[in-house]
Amino acid sequence: MGFLAQAGPGESGSTWQELLTFVQSAATLLGQGLVRLLNLILPQSHPLGEEMVLPLGYLGLITLLLLVFNLIAAARKVIWLIVGIGWLLLILRIVLSVLGIQ
Repeated sequence: MGFLAQAGPGESGSTWQELLTFVQSAATLLGQGLVRLLNLILPQSHPLGEEMVLPLGYLGLITLLLLVFNLIAAARKVIWLIVGIGWLLLILRIVLSVLGIQ
């Protein structure tokens, strides 16, 4: 992933570096929280080690990203439903107006 950190013409490479650092930090923080949570559930004789922090963190970030995209998709369906009902009511109003029924 070294190509991401290289600067193009007129760009500073620090933007990509900062983004990758942010993702790494978020994954580490989330992974540490998940390891602590799992260590509360798991037997104390077999705790999870620090080597599980990054895998759990990255998997947690991907899961959160999927959750956000699913929420956006669900919101789009609701908006389309509302727009469809709006068009039906508007067409009904026009038809009733043309027929002289109000």
